[in-house]
Amino acid sequence: MRIGLYPGTFDPITLGHTDIIQRAMQLVDRLVIGVAINRDKGPLFSLEERVAMVEAECAGIVKECGGEIVVHPFENLLIDCARDVGATVIVRGLRAVADFEYEFQMVGMNRALDNSIETVFLMADARRQAIASKLVKEIARLGGDVSKFVTPPVHQALRTRFPVSAKP
Repeated sequence: MRIGLYPGTFDPITLGHTDIIQRAMQLVDRLVIGVAINRDKGPLFSLEERVAMVEAECAGIVKECGGEIVVHPFENLLIDCARDVGATVIVRGLRAVADFEYEFQMVGMNRALDNSIETVFLMADARRQAIASKLVKEIARLGGDVSKFVTPPVHQALRTRFPVSAKP
């Protein structure tokens, strides 16, 4: 069985993330979505909320595409998480050249830690390349419409966090 790990903070999960998930499902038998517990980033949504959002979004993907998706919170090294879930491949999404420089460094470090685990990069769909969770949160915080970037349930979760009347 080919097991892949797609790690991220998913704060919140966006249409860019789900695009990568759908395409990664064509490469592996089981895709583990590693929801990172990254206290340094100061996530908007709690770990439990992020896991629930990812599980809800992935349920629709599994229904549509088949396969198996497991959501797995983690706080250890990415390479250790990959070992923990039995992944032989780490899936990473790329939006732009700036992403590549960071990812290139990460691949080098991960290969030094365990060269048996490969990293596969999937380019974001052209319609989704500008989507970043950080920007989605900023737009929502300032009262902008993020419905083009997230699904309706995630949009509602953002509206709950940032009521429209809270515009500066």
